[in-house]
Amino acid sequence: MTQQELEKYLWGAATALRGTIDAGDYKQYIFPLLFFKRICDVYDEEFEKAMEESDGDLEYASFAENHGFIVPEDAHWNKVRETTTNVGIAIQDAMRAIEKANPETLYGIFGDASWTNKNRLSDETLTNLIEHYSQHKLNLENVPDDQLGNAYEYLIKEFADDSGHTAAEFYTNRTVVKLMTMIMDPQPGESVYDPTCGSGGLLLNCALHLRDEGKEYRTLKLYGQEINLITSAIARMNMFMHGIEEFSIVRGDTLARPAFLENDELKTFNVILANPPYSIKAWDQKSFTNDPYGRNLWGTPPQGCADYAFQQHIQKSLDAKNGRSISLWPHGVLFRDSESDMRRRMIEEDVVECVISLGPNLFYNSSMTSCLLITNNNKELERKGKVLFIQAVNEVRNEKTIAYLDPHHIERIYKAYKEFKDEDNFTAVIENDAILEDNNTRLSVQLFVKEDVKGQENFDLLLNSWEKDSKKLKTSMNDLFKTLANG
Repeated sequence: MTQQELEKYLWGAATALRGTIDAGDYKQYIFPLLFFKRICDVYDEEFEKAMEESDGDLEYASFAENHGFIVPEDAHWNKVRETTTNVGIAIQDAMRAIEKANPETLYGIFGDASWTNKNRLSDETLTNLIEHYSQHKLNLENVPDDQLGNAYEYLIKEFADDSGHTAAEFYTNRTVVKLMTMIMDPQPGESVYDPTCGSGGLLLNCALHLRDEGKEYRTLKLYGQEINLITSAIARMNMFMHGIEEFSIVRGDTLARPAFLENDELKTFNVILANPPYSIKAWDQKSFTNDPYGRNLWGTPPQGCADYAFQQHIQKSLDAKNGRSISLWPHGVLFRDSESDMRRRMIEEDVVECVISLGPNLFYNSSMTSCLLITNNNKELERKGKVLFIQAVNEVRNEKTIAYLDPHHIERIYKAYKEFKDEDNFTAVIENDAILEDNNTRLSVQLFVKEDVKGQENFDLLLNSWEKDSKKLKTSMNDLFKTLANG
């Protein structure tokens, strides 16, 4: 099969679910079923190879050493395919049996989808799904890791496009991921961490980045934590589908219960890439005030917005000698008054290396503009005491409701980051002291790089106008409350 044919074939399974379940739930069923089919077909391929090597020795061919994963006979795809009634139970039992047979690698990987709910998935629907996937063998000979991995990423994007508001839970715009990976430039043997890893795209692309450069990517140590069960399972499947085996992805709440510890302290990493959930209101602010892991480096964020709780978690998780991070955020983290003291302390510690303003529509289901915040514990000498601001709002291609960075956009932004110098209407290198002169320690790129944006008002004018209007509104509300109180 060509790549396009494979993608069409895999996406075809989703059509069987239309009208049966919500589009946002497709991933709960399609990904586990695809992974189930893949490991069974690869197991058969490995079995046949072992039979040839041993002149037909069945016992030898069944040895665990000859297989990447163990597939019990009663849990094989072909066994489930023979089932005509209570198909959901058969699928669920097979998946649990495979997880049990591979406890160190596959425990919990199939998620917790409700396969046995016949009101959602009838025997007929599940039989059609199984028969659809049974059309082709998904073994390594027919579908190598690279090809299947690319198709898997295609499915992730399609599910994001199809699922609306749920997309942001597990998908980050892949063109932005490419830029983030290039800037971080992970090297063989380094540790890479994503504290809110979604479907694992940022971690995976670090390995693929090295592979594409002809470097040893298998020595890269990948770590991720994801709060959503099915999304964390998708991330693990994503790694296996791409032939990545050395990784640790854990389900859990990063702020409440960070998964990676050493000697009761946060484990530290060489590289951190993240697209945290933004402006979370339901989080334990009180515990963060006295965080046992010392993550309140710069202070306690407001209850209504946990953004700087994640950013401080990231900073605390960086290797003190050479740790570097890049995080994708809405622009609010750069200028909100409630976080000004934390920004000030962050600048005073000289860990901020670069702020990149990106264009709108790079987040799913949102037109908000975004930015990249880059920190570095080991700045080069010429970068110490300075921050590079890059105005890349025009480096974007809009397509319907979503935007992308084309290769030339990525290359221009990356080049600007590497060169670290002033360029009219695009970049500015600013001394930390100059940033600290602002009482609110704003890091808005537009304050330092004058936009050359056709048809748009100047950001400074808009910001000043907003601040004046906010003060007027606050004064008016206070006067109103006083009037009401005096009756």
